[in-house]
Amino acid sequence: MVLKSRMTRRTFAAGALAAAAAPAVIKSANAADSVEIKYMLWDSNQQPAYQACADTFTKANPNIKITIQQLGWDDYWTAIQTGMVSGDLADVFTNHLAKYPELASKSQLVDIQPMVDHDKVPTNIYTGQLADLWSRDGKRYGLPKDWDTISVVYNADMLTAAGVDPKVFDEWKWNPKDGGDLAQLVAKLTLDESGKNGLDPAFNKSKVKQYGLAMGLGDPYGQTGWSLFAASTGWRFMDKPWGTKYNLDDQRLIDTMTQLSSMSLEKGWMAPEDQVTSLKTESMFTAGKTALVFHGSWMINWFGDNTKFKFGFGRLPTGPEARICMFNGLADSIWTGTKHKDEAWAWVKYLASPEAQDIVGTYGVVFPAIPAADQKAKAAWAKKGEDVASYLDQAQQKDGTFLFPIADHASEYTSIMTAAMQSIALGKSSPKDALTKANKDVNKLF
Repeated sequence: MVLKSRMTRRTFAAGALAAAAAPAVIKSANAADSVEIKYMLWDSNQQPAYQACADTFTKANPNIKITIQQLGWDDYWTAIQTGMVSGDLADVFTNHLAKYPELASKSQLVDIQPMVDHDKVPTNIYTGQLADLWSRDGKRYGLPKDWDTISVVYNADMLTAAGVDPKVFDEWKWNPKDGGDLAQLVAKLTLDESGKNGLDPAFNKSKVKQYGLAMGLGDPYGQTGWSLFAASTGWRFMDKPWGTKYNLDDQRLIDTMTQLSSMSLEKGWMAPEDQVTSLKTESMFTAGKTALVFHGSWMINWFGDNTKFKFGFGRLPTGPEARICMFNGLADSIWTGTKHKDEAWAWVKYLASPEAQDIVGTYGVVFPAIPAADQKAKAAWAKKGEDVASYLDQAQQKDGTFLFPIADHASEYTSIMTAAMQSIALGKSSPKDALTKANKDVNKLF
């Protein structure tokens, strides 16, 4: 495994645009008119790559100017909701699977399927089922732009001090009964103020100076945490996309949460939920407060930019049934309030094209939705000194991912499950009681 130290960081923007092939000319319906298309995204790391796409697109389409607006995650969705109410919103915006069902149900997203059919845009060129996730009942609300998986991020110095070889991540296992290799490793990497680790009978869990793991258990989807462990037992949120019945009271999920929460509440090996909530797992990692975190591929550059010690990315632990994690993917959607639908469609179509995805790939910020561009992203990260194979291997592994649980009533689900999972993480409710109630409340929505 290649370790990354924040000693040098090369700026990869220069030359990336020149290396990508120019797009075919895309003419808008009113080619003689000059049109501004406003485009919103939330990830500042991705803005340079998409500005390069915009520059290339406008060069081929001089009548269409792309203006990019970037806002942080929370502000972004507030702006989306406010803009839809006020009638002043970007023509095109990056969309999320947890958000688009509600927006589509309120007729806020353009159904692009007629345009896909008219322009004969292929939808079978993307990784896995990414394209299918954005379709429902014959309508389509976006074209894929990228995908993400999860890996473990480790502090190489802490592993060395504990006598742990990073190769352990190639073979480690987990189970909901006793935690398996995961629990043993987390305990070994946890140190109290006297230097005793979590395996020592004299370990003092009330005076921990270094946690083995920081993992937020209070997240409603558990994308970077509990969901990958529960799924490794064979459990799934629901039986199919757009399902109407969640399986939140399944014994496998209850057992998973019981085991994971015990590492924090009973053992003291995992960072307390209140610290995770206030400090965030990634910040605890870069501050040297924890040896391990699980995080998504969208954070690769963040760790590179903010970590001052040697670190690396490793494979996930294998559970009773599989080594697996959530597979998520974003898409670009068109707001129904746009006054320039044809031009907005031209931009969306271009962003989902091999040309644009190759540009994004060369920046090494995300894994693009088209497989060939993934290799460009991997190569770009390698030039930055980062080995990201664990993320790509997980996506390419047979049955190595499960789909984000796409369904109606996402905002209500989020509210119910956030309360339930936080009550478990804080020790206020047992997993069985909290999840049984949450399952009833969520399924009543349907």
